[in-house]
Order: sequence, then structure tokens, then C-alpha cells
Amino acid sequence: MGTPDFAVLVLQALVDAGHQVAGVYCQPPRPAGRGKKPRPSPVQARAEALGLDVRHPATLRDTAAQAAFADLSADVAVVAAYGLILPQAVLDAPARGCLNVHASLLPRWRGAAPIQRAIMAGDAETGVCIMVMEAGLDTGPVLLREAIPIGAEETAGTLHDRLSLLGARLIVDALARLDDQAPVAQPADGVTYAEKIDKAEARVDWARPASEVDRLIRGLAPFPGAWTEVAGERLKLLGSRVVDGGGRPGEVLDAAFTVACGDGAVQVTRLQRAGKAAGDAAEVLRGWAVPPGTVLGGT
Repeated sequence: MGTPDFAVLVLQALVDAGHQVAGVYCQPPRPAGRGKKPRPSPVQARAEALGLDVRHPATLRDTAAQAAFADLSADVAVVAAYGLILPQAVLDAPARGCLNVHASLLPRWRGAAPIQRAIMAGDAETGVCIMVMEAGLDTGPVLLREAIPIGAEETAGTLHDRLSLLGARLIVDALARLDDQAPVAQPADGVTYAEKIDKAEARVDWARPASEVDRLIRGLAPFPGAWTEVAGERLKLLGSRVVDGGGRPGEVLDAAFTVACGDGAVQVTRLQRAGKAAGDAAEVLRGWAVPPGTVLGGT
């Protein structure tokens, strides 16, 4: 049970390990592209390529959908970024329960956006937990966990890919140990919630310290992308590092697109102009003059 790219490697790992996948659940196709035609999710596309039975109900709250799920007679349900709430009837249907591949070190960052929030908060590490699901939001006991460091210039995109690989490996390990390893209850201390990213958060406030601006840019890259304005044009900022420098908040300090913040400065390393492809800052700025002294919007 999964929908986005994060869950594709999990599905593939289950198949590669020889597990019989009784069915694949994902969210319904969404309108996409210029023609707004329904586009299957990454998990649906991979499942269909593998010849698996794919189902995408809009909800699992009605009794017909719950009965159809129970009729699969699954031993275990593996859940990875599915995006729908599982009612108790669904949680109870598999003989061995539902296992969630969660991209944080629980109980830190329960909820919808653990990868982005870990970077935005300045965490030194994160990881993946294989959790036995229960009715609460990511409150269940943990079967397996593994931590990885967060790099100084890591974006949500690169961290996402590393955690997806880790989750795919850990779920296969967890299933192999299901008879031998008891889940461990999460500690009561250290609980934080990874609220869904609000697009209103994405506009850069250059009056904030450079460390916060840097973490915002990296935590929201590649989606939805932190942004600012240059002469009325919206510009996405998709990579950065903290550097020495100072000036008016939002002031471009040099040709390398170093920008002053309320305290310190950031060098923006990757940009995307409206309607154009993303690229390294030097490439995007070639032929587009943003001279030192320009003050960016968003303060």
C-alpha cells in the first residue's frame, strides 16, 4: 500500500525477495500535464509493469472496500507513504498486521512530512523505522530502525532517495525476522509531529538567520521549492550552503549568488526560473543579469 516514488523501491524489494504480493493499493490517478489527463501514481505504474493486481479506491472507510481488502487473505500489509487513513477494520484484516515503512527515527517526526521537517529543523540524523501500525498517528511499536546522517548540503530530494533505499532493505529484513523479533514500544519522550508542508512556508524571509534560510531551501527542494522574487519574477531556490557575508537582508552580494540574511549569508547553488528547467546557479544566471546590490523580495 503506497503511492509516490518513495514506495516504488519498497514494492520492488518485496517482489525481488520472492514475496507473493496479493494486491497493490495506491491512490487514484490524478490529473497531470497540460492536458490534465489522469496519470497513474509511480506505484501503480510499477505494479502494472510487474503484472500485479492494482486497486485504487478513493477511500477505505466503506464496508465494500474493507471487505474486498479482507478477501485478499493477506499475511501482512506493507504500507509506505500510501496517503489514506487505514480504518481499524483494515488494520485488523491481515493475519500478521500492517507494517509501515516510516522515514524518521520515531517518535521524532510522526506525520506527513518527516523528511522535510528533519532538514528544516537542523537534525544531524534521521532514518527509517519499520513500525507495527495501530489506530494512532505513527504511534505503533517499532520492529526495526536504522539511522543515517543528514549531509550539510543535503536536500529533501537526495535524502528521500537514500531513505527509500534504506526502507526497501529494512522491510525485507523485518519480514524475514517477523517470527523472531518482538516490536518495541516507542518512548513517551521526544515526540514531534511533521506537519504537512504548507505552501505559505515556502516564501523566503531573508531577515531570518542564514542557518534557517539554508535549511528552508534544502528542506523544500525539489518540492514545493522555496522561492523569492527578482524584479517581480518568482525564482525557486533549490540548493544552498551557509557562507560568510553580510549586508541588507535579501541583498545579492556577488556573482556567485550569495545573499545576505538577517545574520550571515547563504550561497544559492541551484535555481529555477518560472517556466524553465532547474539548473546550477551559474547556468541559470548566464544571460540573466542579477547584479550585486540587487535586493530580493520575500522579506
